[in-house]
Amino acid sequence: MFDHIRGFYQPSSIRDTVRLLRRGSRQTRIVAGGTDLVVERDRSLRFLVDVTRLRLDYIRRVRNGFVIGATSTMASLEHSPKIRALADGILATAASTCGPVQIRNMATLGGNLANASPAADTATPLLVLDAMVVIAGPRGRRRVLLERFFTGSHKTLLNGALLVEIMIPALPRGLRTGWSYQKLGRIQTDIALVNAAAGLGLDRAGRCAWARVALGAVGPTPMRAHTAEALLMGQVLTQKLLDRVGDAVMQQVHPIDDLRASAAYRREMSRVLVRRALAECAARAGCPL
Repeated sequence: MFDHIRGFYQPSSIRDTVRLLRRGSRQTRIVAGGTDLVVERDRSLRFLVDVTRLRLDYIRRVRNGFVIGATSTMASLEHSPKIRALADGILATAASTCGPVQIRNMATLGGNLANASPAADTATPLLVLDAMVVIAGPRGRRRVLLERFFTGSHKTLLNGALLVEIMIPALPRGLRTGWSYQKLGRIQTDIALVNAAAGLGLDRAGRCAWARVALGAVGPTPMRAHTAEALLMGQVLTQKLLDRVGDAVMQQVHPIDDLRASAAYRREMSRVLVRRALAECAARAGCPL
């Protein structure tokens, strides 16, 4: 399977890793869990850089938010008490659906994002959490909003840089909040036909003062549904409002036909999952519909 690989490196510093990535250009690939690499079987690769010695497998609370190292596994997110308690556990829930247990023990959060699959399980909850990624390059580190990190199907801003960690800022304060992650697949741990995540913050009058909605597998990248969010702002949640939001989502998504599902089915399920996610958010925020 790897007979075309000419070099395998295990750097112990981020600086050395970045240097190896720049030197190898398009023929070099980062490997941690390797779950995507094995499936892709890209024979244009010549060099592999193992980043498991960089000590990037951590989950830390900082200034009311969190930083998660890029080599943290799906299993560690799934079982972390901190992540399970964060935003009704939407990130832990997403991680628990990212393949069977053998894959979750190997697959990393950084790999799930850097692979940039439109159906990436962890991307949608991180989008509604307003997450940022920290990227290390020749000129040092920089932070990028996750929404801007994805540039196309399996394309990102990395371009020879290294994804170091994911930052989740403090959640909205002074509001009643609710969060939800929804996934539609052949089975729970299969690749998503559609996935959706949502977060709501309600004020004392029960009006929506903060809203985030994200979808995956319905376009070239995981996406925020900004039109849907705008419709929710300042409104009291009702079944009729959720219907309007669902209709708006159907207009914003651009799914494709493939072997797993038709574009029309994905478009319809986008409406269903977003409506379901928002209803669950409302219930968790103390406003059942």
